Amino acid sequence: MIALGHDRATFVGHSLGGGVAMQLAYLFPEHCDRLVLVSSGRLGRDITALLRAASLPGSELVLPLLVNERILAAGHTVGRALGRIGLRVHTDLGEVLRGHASLADREARAAFLTTLRTIVDFGGQRVDAGDRLYLTQAIPFLLVWGEHDPIIPVEHALAAHEALPGSRLELFPEAGHFPHLDDPLRFVRVLIDFIDSTDPAEVHPDRWKEVLRSGVEYVESSP
Repeated sequence: MIALGHDRATFVGHSLGGGVAMQLAYLFPEHCDRLVLVSSGRLGRDITALLRAASLPGSELVLPLLVNERILAAGHTVGRALGRIGLRVHTDLGEVLRGHASLADREARAAFLTTLRTIVDFGGQRVDAGDRLYLTQAIPFLLVWGEHDPIIPVEHALAAHEALPGSRLELFPEAGHFPHLDDPLRFVRVLIDFIDSTDPAEVHPDRWKEVLRSGVEYVESSP
């Protein structure tokens, strides 16, 4: 950003990208005007069993068998057959299959497993930002979630919104894990309205010190 001449920005993060955006906002608040989390990770333990299973030891031996050309071709054939009879593969399934196909590349597969295992184990997400959410009170904060998210439950959004009364929450009733794809026009309208109706954060050193000190009280009072 600095090299490109952009000192500040509104950050929008989806799924794992939400965790990355939160980390950036915590570490570099002076560069963050606003924070938007879309079906974000790191807001609770629960996560789909598929990703929990992929984090297990030995999954690197199983994944190559699941992404061979015959299985991928069968998946595409099923998708085309459903399309011919008027059925549409749900966005979540389509995106998961698209990501699944990318794992046919050995280096992509290794990068995926390395990243996954740093944040997920068989019990769920290992990293929880709940004890750091107080830091976002200095930054305009929007949560966007699909009510039928099968990967990261909508309850994570509800809990984060309750913990931060100043945050905004937009639920997409017909969407799953990809609300920005299920209803892109509404997503864009929500995002533009959020940017237009909020002032960018101005986190001065004294204000940041105040927020950090309040966080000590927040953590001590949390269960």
